Amino acid sequence: MTAVPLSRQPSSSPDRASPERTGAAADITPVFALKELVARLNREQRKIQDLLSSLGFALRSFNNLNQFLELIPLMASRVTDCDGGALFLFKPNGQVRLERLHCQDTQWGQDLRKAMELVTRQLSASLAPTATNGSLAVSPGTISALDHQLSHQLGEEVQLFGTAILVKNTERGRLYVFSRDPQYTWTETRQKLVRLVADQTAVAIENDELTVELRKKERLDRELEIGAEIQLRLLPRQCPKIHGVELAACCKTANRVGGDYYDFIPASYDQLRSKKDGSSEMGRWSIVIGDVMGKGVPAGLIMTMTRGMLRAEVLNAHSPARILQHLNRVMYADLENSNRFVTLFYSEYDPTTQTLSYSNAAHNPPLLWQAASQTIKRLDTPGMLVGLDADTQYQDAQVQLHSGDILIYYTDGFTDAANQNGERFDEENFTQAFEWACQQKKGPQEILDYLFGQVQAFIGASNRNLDDMTLIVMQVQPQ
Repeated sequence: MTAVPLSRQPSSSPDRASPERTGAAADITPVFALKELVARLNREQRKIQDLLSSLGFALRSFNNLNQFLELIPLMASRVTDCDGGALFLFKPNGQVRLERLHCQDTQWGQDLRKAMELVTRQLSASLAPTATNGSLAVSPGTISALDHQLSHQLGEEVQLFGTAILVKNTERGRLYVFSRDPQYTWTETRQKLVRLVADQTAVAIENDELTVELRKKERLDRELEIGAEIQLRLLPRQCPKIHGVELAACCKTANRVGGDYYDFIPASYDQLRSKKDGSSEMGRWSIVIGDVMGKGVPAGLIMTMTRGMLRAEVLNAHSPARILQHLNRVMYADLENSNRFVTLFYSEYDPTTQTLSYSNAAHNPPLLWQAASQTIKRLDTPGMLVGLDADTQYQDAQVQLHSGDILIYYTDGFTDAANQNGERFDEENFTQAFEWACQQKKGPQEILDYLFGQVQAFIGASNRNLDDMTLIVMQVQPQ
């Protein structure tokens, strides 16, 4: 009889894994790998965010452009995990310059610097800058040559990427990043990161240039303030006290420095030194008003020159016409080259006779309101602008003033003042306003304030006149 062997039961030994347990372990391994990949990507993302935040902080904080540019190749290589970066800037004089270089390998970095500086010297020697929006721009051919030569110097085994640094749509430089890793690829994300760093660089360059321009403007503003202060000091600080006459005067410039001029000049400066008690002066006085064609600093300089020459000429005690003739001949050469001319009304008042002698060089004729007849007379003589013709002849005239008469000197800023519709205040309206003021107002200061107020109301309370306005009001007091 033969025995049949029993079937062997599966072993329950713990050192053997069942098929079910082996499959579970295989499933867990990819999960761990995926988590590790996600964690690594998050770390990389946080690192990039921290680097870009640091770059933004530097952009806001650094006042020195060179300090900020030091960071650019380093930051560009760090955010893209590259071996290094290089920043090239294009100068306005047509030169290409290696501004900054960063390389993790010091020895390789020294070799790269020599090679890149050689490339910049070769390009700068052959560079032909072109004008773009008033500034110099590097031609596309030069940029292409820079890309090609750098790629050649680095070699085919180096992965190179470059992007433009654009300031106001003008390429002002190039930012390059390179890697020697043969597996390295320039993904779209990495390219965007390099462009982002390049954009930050462009902002820093533009901010630095705006700062320089702002400082220049501040210096110019300060110089204008000094010029305006000097000009203000050259104008009479107060009206003189002339026997039998009351005066009021005011000059309002459209800009900080203006071209209007008025002055009160004594016939002899000894009479000023002899008067210490503040009483009225019995000597003759010159009353003059002028206007330089144009506005701003050039007109202010010519006005200052006119004042000095006229004051020197008055001391010669010539007639008004002769004084204008001499002034015109002296100033002709300077004014001819500047293409600017001066209108001038010169008068002399004698308190003892109440006589006004005058001559006009194409200035707005002063208006004389005669109290006895309640009429207005224009004081004018033939004569051309100062500086227009060296041989111009001027003529003398006189008028007898009487008690209550009011004389007004003015510049064309009053008659040329325009409102929002383009309508001018013109001489007719100015004459009517002056006539009404003479009848209704008391004293030269009230008349002066009224006329300035009328012009301001005409052009609009919130608007500013575009031309200088100067006014002198003289009233003969009752005996």
